[in-house]
Amino acid sequence: MARRFVVEADGGSRGNPGPAGYGAVVLDPDTGETLAEAAEYIGTATNNVAEYKGLIAGLRAARALDPEAGVQVQVRMDSKLVVEQMSGRWKVKHPGMRPLAAEAKEIFPPGQVSYEWIPRERNKHADRLANEAMDAGARGEQWRPSTGVAPSADGALEARAETAALGGTPAGAASPSAASPSAVAPGVAPPGWAVPADLGAPATFVLLRHGETALTPEKRFSGSGGGDPELSPVGRRQAELVATALAARGTIQVVVSSPLRRCVETAEAVASRIGVDVHIEEGLRETDFGAWEGLTFAEVRERHPGDLQAWLASSKAAPTGGGESFAAVARRVALTRDKLIARHAGRTVLLVTHVTPIKTLVRLALGAPPESLFRMEISAASLSALAYYADGNASLRLLNDTTHLR
Repeated sequence: MARRFVVEADGGSRGNPGPAGYGAVVLDPDTGETLAEAAEYIGTATNNVAEYKGLIAGLRAARALDPEAGVQVQVRMDSKLVVEQMSGRWKVKHPGMRPLAAEAKEIFPPGQVSYEWIPRERNKHADRLANEAMDAGARGEQWRPSTGVAPSADGALEARAETAALGGTPAGAASPSAASPSAVAPGVAPPGWAVPADLGAPATFVLLRHGETALTPEKRFSGSGGGDPELSPVGRRQAELVATALAARGTIQVVVSSPLRRCVETAEAVASRIGVDVHIEEGLRETDFGAWEGLTFAEVRERHPGDLQAWLASSKAAPTGGGESFAAVARRVALTRDKLIARHAGRTVLLVTHVTPIKTLVRLALGAPPESLFRMEISAASLSALAYYADGNASLRLLNDTTHLR
């Protein structure tokens, strides 16, 4: 008969991100006996990273106890995020979590590990170990296992009460800064006022469409496959106005721009005002509209009616002459988004880009269908904003604001 183990794991971060640690315990499912403990201070990290590392340590400890095939492991954690993602019910959206989830899945073959969410009060052993590891880290040490069997829940409570009475921090006390994230429905970002504090500061993308070019007032297709028009006098004035507004707010920390000239000129106006450099990101360029570049919608309908109809009907259809489909743009933009989120976690970044990338970022954040691209207005030099949280969810904070131009 295959051997069975229960793994309980937890992780915490005092600051999120901040000093972090994890704890894990392997139990005999029949007797409740502690078979192995693991804990480690891991330096500065988020709650989610610490929880995943606790899971990995617990699974590895179970594997070390019995490396034979057929072992069955039941994982119990109070992290709804980790349990749902590892069970396959939620997608692992955050790029920083994907390698950790993949590492956890490789420890045992598929089908040998099951996951159960438990409330925090039933995960006290692993929680205590995680806090012990963080306390050790604060002393400049690494966690060391105590001799003998781990204390019972009653004994742990007594130890916490004694520590608190002496004015210290109980080793197993759960504080708001070390709490696990509240459960969030998959694919649905909580409203801004309800975001759990322990998710930490989001990566905030302020999306700025470039100022007008000579083609903008005539509503001509202007992508990345034709010419590279510069800002018109009106566009340069718009860039100065938005630069003034953003400098007054004082929140932008990084400026990233599409490589196309109209975006670079707009970005430089802002960057020079707030004293930062412009970073070029190829993935933020506009769609390649192929043979439609420079044409109005009416002209395209007259010259390429069949292709236009197909383009309007399907995100996989490309403009005439080897243009880029909206589906291809979405893949490019999503990869760029993930890279920038990982690079600028917790920061406010200005992305100076074009109509289609902005609409695509909004659509993906909302989980809206491709046809929603035709139902958004993104004006020249307008501002929109998206916040990306550590659990992979996103929140739309602003769309097509032009008040700074009035």
